[in-house]
Amino acid sequence: MNFDVIIAGCGPTGAMLAAELRLHDVRVLVLEKETEPASFVRIVSLHLRSLELMAMRGLLDRLLQQGRRRPAGGLFAAIPAPVPEGLDSAYDFMLGIPQPVIEQLLADHAAELGAQVRRGRAVTGFEQDDEGVTVELAGGEKLRSRYLVGCDGAHSTVRKLLGVGFPGEPSRNDTLMGEMEVGVPPEAQVTVPHQRFWLRPFGGGRYSVLVPAEGVSDEPPTIEEFRRRLRAVAGTDFGVHSPRWMSRFGDATRLAERYRAGRVLLAGDAAHIHPPIGGQGLNLGVQDAVNLGWKLAAQVRGWAPETLLDTYHAERHPVAADVLDNTRAQVELLSPEPGAQAARRLLTELMAFEEVNRHLVEKITAIGVRYDFGEGPDLLGRRLRDLDVKQGRLYDLLRRGRGLLLDRTERLTAGGWSDRVDHLADPAAELDAPCVLVRPDGHVAWIGDDQRDLDVHLSRWFGEPAG
Repeated sequence: MNFDVIIAGCGPTGAMLAAELRLHDVRVLVLEKETEPASFVRIVSLHLRSLELMAMRGLLDRLLQQGRRRPAGGLFAAIPAPVPEGLDSAYDFMLGIPQPVIEQLLADHAAELGAQVRRGRAVTGFEQDDEGVTVELAGGEKLRSRYLVGCDGAHSTVRKLLGVGFPGEPSRNDTLMGEMEVGVPPEAQVTVPHQRFWLRPFGGGRYSVLVPAEGVSDEPPTIEEFRRRLRAVAGTDFGVHSPRWMSRFGDATRLAERYRAGRVLLAGDAAHIHPPIGGQGLNLGVQDAVNLGWKLAAQVRGWAPETLLDTYHAERHPVAADVLDNTRAQVELLSPEPGAQAARRLLTELMAFEEVNRHLVEKITAIGVRYDFGEGPDLLGRRLRDLDVKQGRLYDLLRRGRGLLLDRTERLTAGGWSDRVDHLADPAAELDAPCVLVRPDGHVAWIGDDQRDLDVHLSRWFGEPAG
């Protein structure tokens, strides 16, 4: 067997997954069909939950040096709203960062941990059997791996070859986006109410331009198309010229029917696509990777409980379905039609209520996600915020991608699971529970103070005890 896991695609999802696997010494190969990273500079936003995950893995400080903080308000359908007070996160802001920067940082992180990355290698076929997957590359080279994960984007070759359905709606409205110079610079940012349009200063005399396309097309946009659509929407083309990059995206919304078929799995845009409104796409993919990484590593290392890998689909598929629904709603609220605008005015009124605003912010930023772990306190199944503990910060204790038993009683133990689960006895921890078992992705898997009950849940998530 050449590798334990082959990952198709070295975008943020693929790179993050590779790094997560390498935390557990899994032999990882990442295959990227493009020979060079993307050169265009599209700004993406890292949401609260993604910032938490970056803090857990020791990457946040590096990202903060490259990005720009902004308030986590006004995210839903661009309806102006303040940041709710007391958001349950130590990182209650957004981080705007150039996409090539985060892609390179995550790829470097994976490589530093020992992942192999090969560019210019496209997956063209694969066959799986009871022991592993034979992956064929363009040119005929064949590689053998125990598992294959498709992180190869919306047009995923892996998903198509796997035969997994991708139901949903095709694109109805295209949007043009690019970075270019303008001959008639506006004095400030320009927007048109109820239109997918902006002209934003980017620095260095360049502007970020977003404008609705005239129809739906697979053709790359031209500068003349930008000019024509700017005149139609804004009344002037601003003399745009010298584009650094131009792209076209639609509002197609699709969700893979399943995230796993045997030894082949899907993550990121290969599993779900939706309009970029709310900036959730990259975040959703990175969060997929952190959910899957430790589970797939456990399978490779031989200690995974029988159903652990199946929880990846069971947990992440509903989260993606919710993102698809909220982006559908946001797109409708941006329509200039009278009915949609009436709904938008009503929601604007409702968002003046703190509970409504908070609910929508937590939804968009994913800190409101709760996995179904059965009956129990509200914290069960939710991510645990970064806390002050006697050794510093809680998230610093999760950098190795292991479980953590945070014990305020000082009576419990991880026992035979100590090779997979760390133990911190800290009666002064800022925690409204006697003890919590935290998974490697930061979600609370158990709450209580009984050792026998704890052992049952250690077995549920971390397999049989050693020895």
